[in-house]
Amino acid sequence: MLPLGCTSNAVWDNLDPLYYPPALTGLRGSHPGSNTHSHARAWTGKSDWGPTTDLNESYDLVIVGGGISGLSAAYFYQQKHGKDIKILILDNHDDFGGHAKRNEHTADGQLRLGHGGSQTIVEPQHTSKAVDSLFEGVGVKLERFETAYDRDFYKRNNLGAVTYFNKATFGEDTVVKHPFCNYPNYIEGIIMSGKLTNEEAVQQTPLSEKGKKQLLNVLNGGLHAIDVPENELTAYIQKTQYFDYLKNTLGVDDPGVLRMARNSGLDWASTGTDIMSIAGAMGCGAMGFVPKEVYDEESPYIYHFPGGNSGVARAIVKNLIPAVAKGNNAEELVLSVFKYAALDKASNTVRIRLNSTVVNVHHGGNPKDAEEVLVSYINDNKSFQVKGKHVVMACYNMMIPHIVSDMPEEQASALRLQNKHPLIYTTVGLKNWRAFKEKEIGMAMCPGNMHQTAFMDFPVSIGGYEYTKTPDDPCVIQMISCPYGAVGAPRLEQYKEARYKMLSLQFKDYEASIREQLSGMLSKDLFDFDRDVESISVNRWGHGYTVAGPGDSVKIGRQPFGRITIANSDSAPEADAKAAINMAFRAVNELS
Repeated sequence: MLPLGCTSNAVWDNLDPLYYPPALTGLRGSHPGSNTHSHARAWTGKSDWGPTTDLNESYDLVIVGGGISGLSAAYFYQQKHGKDIKILILDNHDDFGGHAKRNEHTADGQLRLGHGGSQTIVEPQHTSKAVDSLFEGVGVKLERFETAYDRDFYKRNNLGAVTYFNKATFGEDTVVKHPFCNYPNYIEGIIMSGKLTNEEAVQQTPLSEKGKKQLLNVLNGGLHAIDVPENELTAYIQKTQYFDYLKNTLGVDDPGVLRMARNSGLDWASTGTDIMSIAGAMGCGAMGFVPKEVYDEESPYIYHFPGGNSGVARAIVKNLIPAVAKGNNAEELVLSVFKYAALDKASNTVRIRLNSTVVNVHHGGNPKDAEEVLVSYINDNKSFQVKGKHVVMACYNMMIPHIVSDMPEEQASALRLQNKHPLIYTTVGLKNWRAFKEKEIGMAMCPGNMHQTAFMDFPVSIGGYEYTKTPDDPCVIQMISCPYGAVGAPRLEQYKEARYKMLSLQFKDYEASIREQLSGMLSKDLFDFDRDVESISVNRWGHGYTVAGPGDSVKIGRQPFGRITIANSDSAPEADAKAAINMAFRAVNELS
């Protein structure tokens, strides 16, 4: 399929000036077509892509993967070797940034920004010298968020953390002003528990009388109910399953209560709580552990561009390719419309080639003394080849053994053990948020729905961009889905089942689910889906947050190999933008 706006065989150097992926809606993230060739390679071992055109393009560095780690690798390589160094970045998506996806919505003629994946710069006081130097070099000024983030927004508008029980699962549509878990507290300034006690909140749920009693027991039971000696408690909570604790210690068997518990960790965890230890459930704020009103006093969760960490990605791209946009730092780039046609010009020293799936990477000879690496990729269903003196594999690490054909088997086996769990980050452009205001919803936990949470996006105004001011103004609603497989099934089996279902759904299926959720949760007097929803972007990530393989597999897998090194947050392993940058720095410095 020819990328939008392409008009010749040299598609990468002839993009239509109107090509602008951030404004696209519908199925985004790993959008349809982005994984077609990589799945063919990994699932069926496909190797015949037809005649391969040698482009006679040679680069000092070829980077596979245009997410934050790949972009950072280009930045660090330039810093080390000079601005005249030739670099090519290849990515299978139609936009750069990887999980740092920018979603633009226009509602009532006003621009509203949201993030489709990588969200916030977490704990910035714990950065490294590499991260600090990159932020300084590309103009990311973290101190700006201390005033850009409106910490009083939620309290000023009396918006709190609630739970929405939907009719399809719980028998009736009910909103209770209590989150029943700790998940929402990372939203700085949100009202966590409202004015309801546990007892009052439980009585308002649509659970059976037995379910209400069990829910209250979970909320008030606590770890003191565990009958083990105090000196054995730590070991017990680390090895005992959370669901065993709920069922055997607290006597929970009500399906509604167990469903609430399973969905109470969401993307703070790598699984549903059904296969977590008690310690893991405590760590992600699952149901039954005392909620904390403040996420982290020393490091508040406020370092968030209006488009999430796409703000970081855009700042790096601007540094690498100055002609792509106007603006001297990340803040000035917030409202800048990037010229995608400038990304892959032959005159650039750094080129970013989108819609290009790398399918084979191998040394031009014995890896120990080869002088170049050959990189083959598919663009518009045609096979092309370029050469690089070095290669940084900054893509999903589990894919690397399928792509790097001459890799030692021990290293390839270690990389195959790495994994990621599926995620869906959906952004919805609304013409107004009167219905959220009326129900006092800042964030809703939704244990009966596909998207287990829906919330007002982070209140950040920066770089001329203004966050929504009044309930009559347009806004973006963020919705998060952590798809799970069968309850209690092994983690990797759940990932596979959930991923298959996620990718089998069409946009109309997601839209119908979102329609049902918002329409059931919000007042019909103030919300009409067809009238008030302007646009929807469903960011599907079949391979979302990184999950490390066992033992030393990560360290073995990320070792340099000839002229090839490995980056991406997978190689940390940690699902974090800072980790992605650090891994890029390491990979660049490992190149001989």
